[in-house]
Amino acid sequence: MIQVVLFDVNETLGDLSCLRARLEDVGAPGHLLPTWFAGTLRDGMGLTAAGAYADFAEVADCGLRSLLTGLDGWAGDARRASAHVVSGFTDLDVHPDVPDAVHALHATGLRLATLTNGSVAVTERLLERAGLRARFETLLDVSAPRAWKPAAAAYRHAVDRLDTAPDRVLLVAVHPWDVDGARRAGLRAAWLNRDALPYPSMFEPPDHTITDLRDLPDVLTA
Repeated sequence: MIQVVLFDVNETLGDLSCLRARLEDVGAPGHLLPTWFAGTLRDGMGLTAAGAYADFAEVADCGLRSLLTGLDGWAGDARRASAHVVSGFTDLDVHPDVPDAVHALHATGLRLATLTNGSVAVTERLLERAGLRARFETLLDVSAPRAWKPAAAAYRHAVDRLDTAPDRVLLVAVHPWDVDGARRAGLRAAWLNRDALPYPSMFEPPDHTITDLRDLPDVLTA
């Protein structure tokens, strides 16, 4: 029986789309967002694979400065521009399907927690803005294990802090690599497939697949 639902944060709970406007504010195209975010994840995971660590804000800032400097015709101040865009993580809203799902899961008696490659401070701000902070028992990030997900150390840190057996914890994430990492670390996992994409065959499969987070309470109580 699942005792804890452990949520990824960026893109799973938090909607990053508002960062497109921040990019446009500094003269960059909004469609740069997926490239920048994917590059941030790549570089953070690369550091973990090499046995090193840097926090999300630093990696995101360095990556965006490089992208902006390489844009044809862009001649702004990369340091100031990046600071403006990265600071937008503190102003994110949750996806529309999040509030109802969180309230319903909490009502079933499940413990709720988060684990992010970002920061606890950003998660706290996100949940407070949505009026959901009180529903969550614990907010965690990867700064303590100094290892980005999907490294096993990140999930072990969460399980230790939650004082729960790994197979009693269900990770919920939009990223297949996060689902795979959790499964390999002994956790259960639910893939939130909002875009109706095929699941990559090389990854460990999720225990559950949903297209709307509001479906998860019924899936878990069925």
